[in-house]
Amino acid sequence: MKTVQCSEAKTHFLRMLDEVEGGETIVITRRGVRVARLVPDREADRRERDQVVTDIRNLGRQNGKITADELVAWKHEGHRY
Repeated sequence: MKTVQCSEAKTHFLRMLDEVEGGETIVITRRGVRVARLVPDREADRRERDQVVTDIRNLGRQNGKITADELVAWKHEGHRY
């Protein structure tokens, strides 16, 4: 957990949102007193995971059994290494 002063939060808000999106929790203080906390949106993560599981199940219904190797190949499809 990271702590920042209100003035720093105002100046670097977009960077802080990137950090929170990456899983960091940030506490904002004013004159040393905690006034707010930015936390990742776990509900959005859960909805995204649920949608991925649903999509994979639908693919299985359309294409028959899907192997783990196929899933990994699809994950990396289009990547340049």
